[in-house]
Amino acid sequence: MSTPVNLTHAAATLALDETKVTPGLLGFVVFAALGVATWFLLKSMNSQFKRIDFAEEPEQPKE
Repeated sequence: MSTPVNLTHAAATLALDETKVTPGLLGFVVFAALGVATWFLLKSMNSQFKRIDFAEEPEQPKE
């Protein structure tokens, strides 16, 4: 038979693992800031594209 697993002990062991490296709060803040900056850049780009008034003229035949 298998031995019962103590979930509290397993969770505590995983939470206090010294060899585990995570990005943490700083990584999340940087990633979120990049996402917000990208959103603002895309919004600005779309407004700039809407201002463009482009009418292509047909090519003139060469004589």
